[in-house]
Amino acid sequence: MNFPPQKNREPGTENREPNFSFELTAKDSKTGARRGVFHTPRGAIQTPAFMPVGTLGTVKGLTIDQVRQTGAEMVLSNTYHLALRPGEEVVADLGGLHQFMGWSGPILTDSGGFQIYSLANLTEVSEEGARFRAHTDGRLLEMSPERSVEIQQRLGSDIVMVLDHVVELPNQRAVVEQAMQRSHRWAARCKEAHSRTDQALFGIVQGGLDKQLRIASVEALVQIGFDGYAIGGLSVGETPAEMVEVLAYTCPALPTDRIRYLMGVGRPEDLLQAINRGVDLFDCVMPTRNGRNAMAFTDEGPIRLRNQCNQSDLRPLQPDCPCVACRHSRGYLRHLFMSKEMLGPILVSIHNLTYYQRLLAAARTAIEQGEIAELLERRMRGWTS
Repeated sequence: MNFPPQKNREPGTENREPNFSFELTAKDSKTGARRGVFHTPRGAIQTPAFMPVGTLGTVKGLTIDQVRQTGAEMVLSNTYHLALRPGEEVVADLGGLHQFMGWSGPILTDSGGFQIYSLANLTEVSEEGARFRAHTDGRLLEMSPERSVEIQQRLGSDIVMVLDHVVELPNQRAVVEQAMQRSHRWAARCKEAHSRTDQALFGIVQGGLDKQLRIASVEALVQIGFDGYAIGGLSVGETPAEMVEVLAYTCPALPTDRIRYLMGVGRPEDLLQAINRGVDLFDCVMPTRNGRNAMAFTDEGPIRLRNQCNQSDLRPLQPDCPCVACRHSRGYLRHLFMSKEMLGPILVSIHNLTYYQRLLAAARTAIEQGEIAELLERRMRGWTS
């Protein structure tokens, strides 16, 4: 399916496209993998790229300089959480999200749509939007498409996500289709409400595990027109194989001149599988969450540092890794966790983020050299051996 290049023609958005654009620099001939550059006013992002998750304006346990040193070029924060604490007005009063957290590069803000799924027992959904009972103190938070955009504009992020209705998988087709259609209507309302020309607006493809629904979602969103397209509603209960299958038919349907963002995924093997299907951008809490819980990612698979076998192990986590954690032995890192020293989670979080950034850098090189399938095969042997 081919789509013509899109133009932002509505009044007030004439400057958006020169500021935000996706440049495709290489395409693998054997897979769907793409190498590109996402141009933003705050710098160019080399793709495929991974965004560390800074939900509340902080990547947990790390200073912003430590985040930069991992190789990250863009980070993610969350609209729902920042609206609760400290409130978008406070962030705006303190100079906007970039100044607030000390990050000079691009920032993407999630819209609150994932919390419709993750906080389903605290949420009511209607055509108007979502009504949350805050997980922090029980107060009411109303999140319509217009309100989500308003918060994100006050925060001052570079990429604004539309509000979408996320449902768990597997699910009945009627439930998935209803949520998808609502997401399309919300997306149109988000575009109507979005007025800042220094922010890009991304649509989110829904449709569960149904090929017909996914393609229909792509067509509906392209008709509205967005600066980039996310693939949402995955990593919510389906198997990895099912996710890869969805990507295999969804990515080719998306416009080639727009960046493609897979939301909330995932393990290193998931990233390479998705890259091979044509995804350009990722985020996930896994590197830092697992790091705080003593799991380190390596080329030989994850290392669970609390295991007894690491007690006297002199080796670093990854011999060729330049991160500060790999200056120490596995035995020392295990000691930090067993002693409940805060340095352990910090060091392993740094390592995991560095590992993800180095993996994506290797993927970019492999695409340029026509070897991305070989990279996936080689890494899978190490991860599953």
